[in-house]
Amino acid sequence: MLFKNVLGLEHIKNHLVTTAETGRVAHAQLFVGPEGSGILPMALAYAQYLLCNNTGAENEGGNPVCNTKCASLTHPDLHFAFPVSNSDKIKSHAVSDHFLEEWRQFVKEQPYGNLFDWYRHIGIEKKQGQIGVDEAQDVVKKLSLKSYEGGYKVLIIWMAEKMNISAANKLLKLIEEPPNKTVLLLLAEEEEQIINTIRSRCQILHFPPLAEQVITDGLVQRGVGAAEAHTIAQEANGNFNKALDLLNKDSEDLVFERWFVQWVRSAFKAKGNKGAVQELILWSDEVAKTGREVQKQFLNYCLTMMRQALLLNYKADELVYTKIHVQGFDLGKFAPFVHENNILDIVEELERAIFHVERNGNSKLIFTDLSIKLTRLLHAKAA
Repeated sequence: MLFKNVLGLEHIKNHLVTTAETGRVAHAQLFVGPEGSGILPMALAYAQYLLCNNTGAENEGGNPVCNTKCASLTHPDLHFAFPVSNSDKIKSHAVSDHFLEEWRQFVKEQPYGNLFDWYRHIGIEKKQGQIGVDEAQDVVKKLSLKSYEGGYKVLIIWMAEKMNISAANKLLKLIEEPPNKTVLLLLAEEEEQIINTIRSRCQILHFPPLAEQVITDGLVQRGVGAAEAHTIAQEANGNFNKALDLLNKDSEDLVFERWFVQWVRSAFKAKGNKGAVQELILWSDEVAKTGREVQKQFLNYCLTMMRQALLLNYKADELVYTKIHVQGFDLGKFAPFVHENNILDIVEELERAIFHVERNGNSKLIFTDLSIKLTRLLHAKAA
């Protein structure tokens, strides 16, 4: 990956190039950015820059053989750690090295992909992956060896917030005192989920969501018409992965839309209506059958929709980017039912549901309870 292949973020590219050229490369760096902002492509480009002695903002001019190895993610001094889980392929003690072939394919096809895209790619979408202590032991062992080509060794830890406590503690000494010319790049979407002892030892670089024009230009480069690209970029809200999903009509949000509309319609009807209560229970059964990562994504989607409805209700239309594609449902007509008297309670219940799903609570009970509470909250009167 070259810097010129990374969308936007010119100020971050210039910063990373400057640190490399002046020899001020921090040994542990934490890249933090929202989904689709490009933290993985940027980390890959930076690693290639360091490993291949490239020069200039375009990340070119270095060793051509090295650049070829980095482009195919086969450079012997470029290492990866990412969330995995036991599967049909690996029955126990799964670590990243067991999935390197799938990882290379994933990065080639979806460099802006999210965690659920990765889980789906390796067939563990119904599980919660993690970076465990077995992974940490492998990392410590690999980085204790000398570099194959005499230069830098680079470790990219993707979705570093998925490190469990045992793995984080195992890596702590390595992050604090790594071997000479070893660079650790931790990539995360949720900085606060990384333990403080890790964060305090890293140089933190925050990535903003991509600008609307950057996403538009990126889609146009892929052969999309300018008008369609602009419409998709608006709805993507800085997330290039979502933009590509919308383009390919492969977004999980399209399924979430259907669930959300069915949910709120049933919740409206359920007050004093036993038949609608039964609909909510059946809806809860349907969602409970999916994997926990899907459930968490859906609940986060609901949080977004409730906030967007609140903005619509208070006439902040310029801040509303989400669209509902379900025929017959108008977010503008739903918006008046989300107001100052219920929004905090709605958000609290959704966040509580996410908490319980993450901790392996009974999904059917979680969603049934949430549905009954939503029925009450949506019928609350505005001030």
